[in-house]
Amino acid sequence: MVFCPQLLRTSISGAKWRILVRNLSLISFFRLTLVLMLFLMVGAAAAGTFTETDKSVRSIVSGIVSYTRWPSLSGQPKLCVYASSHYTHALTSKDGQSELPYTPVIVRNDQEALSATCDAIYFGAESPVKQRELISQYQGRALLLISEQNPECIIGSAFCLIIDRNHVRFSVNLDALTRSGVRVNPDVLMLARNKQHG
Repeated sequence: MVFCPQLLRTSISGAKWRILVRNLSLISFFRLTLVLMLFLMVGAAAAGTFTETDKSVRSIVSGIVSYTRWPSLSGQPKLCVYASSHYTHALTSKDGQSELPYTPVIVRNDQEALSATCDAIYFGAESPVKQRELISQYQGRALLLISEQNPECIIGSAFCLIIDRNHVRFSVNLDALTRSGVRVNPDVLMLARNKQHG
């Protein structure tokens, strides 16, 4: 059956026509509203789901940041997370259960990281050499550096996550930490030592 408004209009009076059009508009509006609500609910549910690895990375990074002190910082530190990270969503999204001990900022390149005046940087796929190049541009500022793609942890970041399947641990580059200008609670360093050997 083909809907033809001109043919229908000739056989229906003006008042009935207005009622019919209004009812069709309401039905269309309710359908659209229902579809939008469904998308919003599915989107919210998908946004709130973290894998166990996501939760572990978020927990370790939050712990490191919360046990770090900057010499001249009042308030929450700003953690710049490189968009190349596999855990950008976990490190920057609110999960509704726990507050982040930092203000997250997603950066795509070194220029964005420099202009964001980060207090801490979380590197994704950036190489240790690239990390060291960025650090040299931040000279004179206290800066906490964490990476997920630096398993040797010899140059670059002070803290290096080691992600093996669903198991997440970290190691510490004491030389980089000493030069970073931040102070970290010794318990975190002991935890890293225990996790390296355990």
